[in-house]
Amino acid sequence: MFFNSIAFLIFLPTVFFLYWFVFKKNLKVQNILLLVASYFFYGWWDYRFLVLIALSTIIDFVIGLKLQNETANKKRKFLLAISLIFNLGMLGFFKYYNFFVDSWINSWSLLGVTMHASTMQIILPVGISFYTFQTLSYTIDVYRKKLKPNNNFVNFATFVAFFPQLVAGPIERATNLLPQFSIKRVFNFEKAKSGIHLIIWGLFKKVVIADSCAIYVNTIFDNYQELNSLTLIVGALYFAFQIYGDFSGYSDIAIGTARLFGFNLMQNFNYPYFSRDVAEFWRRWHISLSTWFRDYLYIPLGGSRTSKVKQLRNVFVIFLVSGFWHGANWTFFIWGALHALFFIPLLLRKKNRNNINQVSEQAMLPSFKELINMLFTFALVTIAWVFFRADSITQAINYIIRLFSNLSFKIEYLSNENYSLEIMLLIGVFMVLEWFHRNSEHPFLGRLKWIKIIAVVIMILSFGVYSDHQEFIYFQF
Repeated sequence: MFFNSIAFLIFLPTVFFLYWFVFKKNLKVQNILLLVASYFFYGWWDYRFLVLIALSTIIDFVIGLKLQNETANKKRKFLLAISLIFNLGMLGFFKYYNFFVDSWINSWSLLGVTMHASTMQIILPVGISFYTFQTLSYTIDVYRKKLKPNNNFVNFATFVAFFPQLVAGPIERATNLLPQFSIKRVFNFEKAKSGIHLIIWGLFKKVVIADSCAIYVNTIFDNYQELNSLTLIVGALYFAFQIYGDFSGYSDIAIGTARLFGFNLMQNFNYPYFSRDVAEFWRRWHISLSTWFRDYLYIPLGGSRTSKVKQLRNVFVIFLVSGFWHGANWTFFIWGALHALFFIPLLLRKKNRNNINQVSEQAMLPSFKELINMLFTFALVTIAWVFFRADSITQAINYIIRLFSNLSFKIEYLSNENYSLEIMLLIGVFMVLEWFHRNSEHPFLGRLKWIKIIAVVIMILSFGVYSDHQEFIYFQF
């Protein structure tokens, strides 16, 4: 079920009404309702894959309880290994099986050997990369004795399948979300209002910004060989805003929806396109994933408290794995490698922690130096996005080569229409709103609040009528 669908528009108020007006006096029944609603929400897409969520839930719940009573180190490691093998094995099979089989065949074809394989066309279950990482963090934290195992199966199952963030995050830690299922929730009007504001802002990002950009991005990338530098620059820029509006929009809707039910989810985006270097970008982009890799991969490898050689190794590992997490294509691998290359100079010069506060926190406008740093960082990130969006490494390389070699800056007419001045103006207004509200969650605060809300809602409805209701990009990961 998509957040930007009629089905969700019916589903959410129904669950909300039952939750607060029918079952508000019974915490256990509220959690059961959320569990049933979450399974219904996921099963709406394909009910067969509910078995995978159920299996992952049962295995990690049982392993958590056994880890509590086990003191022998070898047995504890064995239990952890079962969780890792099952969850990563399930993820690897569904996400990468076809990719590795095809890569194997292509490798032999380079040597002139023709191989044939009846590759199973395995469907990737929506959200599998997110909920497997969520359950893994629980097991690892219990193993490390940073978290006591949960002995309430309903609460644990609801934590794993919680519908607002089930299919595209944020990837919640058990230490933050799981205890909230054991606490009596009382309806808080202010929290619900902030949740609605986030939902509206998230829908604006998705329906108005991301889906509008997608029309031009698809046309430009499909016809890049015939287009000039200006058009290719526009295509790359539009994709940068498409993926940001799409993914941060989903996160805003997820966080806002959770608040309607009295839950607090972690912030997943913090105005990443105002970053002054790539290290800062990764502290602001997909925060739940980057901190997950930091805590469960980078630090266990030694982090930055080791030799320079190992630091470089750790950086490459973290970015390459992060790239590959996104999908079964070598383009994601290169995307991760590029970010590693962008990050390493900062690490070697010990400047990777230079920009940890909000940009121009006390000033209305950035300084000239900050502006140059932001533009340079955005340019690096946008070039890397070309690999993320391209269907193949060849297409990405050719796209970038043509961008820098075909130095023609005439406005070209595409198959749909030209660059659409309206979208450019919308992106400009969007970025101005974000800039002046960069110290808050959304722009519906302060002066002219209702005017902004009404204007945004009108745009969502207007653009939604003509939208193709494209699914969220991160559903494929």
